[in-house]
Amino acid sequence: MTGIRAQQKEKTRRQLIDAALGQLSAERSFSSLSLREVAKEAGLAPTSFYRHFSDMDELGLTLVDEAGLTLRQLMRQARQRIEKGGSVIQSAVHTFMEFIEQSPNIFRLLLRERSGTSKAFRSAVNREIRYFTLELSDYLQIANSMDVEVAYLQANAAVTIVFSAGSEALDANSKEREIIAMRTIQQLRIVARGAADYNARYKK
Repeated sequence: MTGIRAQQKEKTRRQLIDAALGQLSAERSFSSLSLREVAKEAGLAPTSFYRHFSDMDELGLTLVDEAGLTLRQLMRQARQRIEKGGSVIQSAVHTFMEFIEQSPNIFRLLLRERSGTSKAFRSAVNREIRYFTLELSDYLQIANSMDVEVAYLQANAAVTIVFSAGSEALDANSKEREIIAMRTIQQLRIVARGAADYNARYKK
């Protein structure tokens, strides 16, 4: 019986998370959502919300955590493509663009809350982006025999470029998104060549 209750509780919690994500759009940010709206969208009474989250801020931080997990899953998807013979940069960019197309609200959440009014949200988003950057840095260090500092600098630059491209791709059509992707690939190649050259000099 306890297992069934736990499953039901997790299902209801998931409904609230999905309801909040589903209401985000180009016009609506998380801060504009109300507890009642989220509960109604999830098909629950407002009182049920408090069995899962103490307030909307806790729900928002949970969404940021989920967004961070999604980013790290993207990294693994890109690695799988690379292992099958795909280009490192092309695989990474195309994987990211697919994410933008399939889960635009998750990316919108990261973009908005990174510079939003809530310090807790800003800290949470920056933490997740830092984790993502460190995972990319670790990969570059091993794959390209790079110095730790140089690998991190390249990873940091790459994430900055990709996030900027992602914000532009959010409202683009498929043709425009492809142009953005090709430009991003070229920018990342320039950064990679510069990093490789700098690394060679750094080791001397």
